[in-house]
Amino acid sequence: MAEHRTMQRGALLDAARSLLSEGGTEALTFPALAERTGLARSSVYEYFRSRAAVVEELCAADFPVWAAEVEAAMERADTPEGKIEAYVRQQLTLVGDRRHRAVVAISAGELEAGAREKIRAAHGGLVTMVGEALMALGHEQPRLTAMLLQGVVDAAVRRIELGAAEEPDHITEAAVAMALRGVRG
Repeated sequence: MAEHRTMQRGALLDAARSLLSEGGTEALTFPALAERTGLARSSVYEYFRSRAAVVEELCAADFPVWAAEVEAAMERADTPEGKIEAYVRQQLTLVGDRRHRAVVAISAGELEAGAREKIRAAHGGLVTMVGEALMALGHEQPRLTAMLLQGVVDAAVRRIELGAAEEPDHITEAAVAMALRGVRG
């Protein structure tokens, strides 16, 4: 029985990822989850008390995995510039990934404090790594620079997701170039 519940919970989370990546937070509704999984709507409520609870569990499951992939890419780089480039490039590489799409849709949407805390913790490790790379490059305000750097990444993510006129590769290269020129100051 427990295994069956775990499978159904997994199916619900997977359906939630798809709904979020297709239509953003508005698309994530209990009727839509029920329809996608073939469960009765009342069954969905047995697993999650609210939409925010679905979102929180998705964040807890997906965000650390996504952050670990970015972190691993940064660790493979030898230089501070290489780490910054990996930070930007890996996030943009993950844009097409449904887990990442869900995280982006979520971070734009409503989150309860618990979920925000989990995201902040997972993101904190990345910000620390970026901060260390920036300090190695001689930045006096590494935290501020890291936040602005993330702003460049977020803008590029939105541009790719909107299916802008430019190819995703061109957007990625422009964001990397802007980030590296910016961090060299």
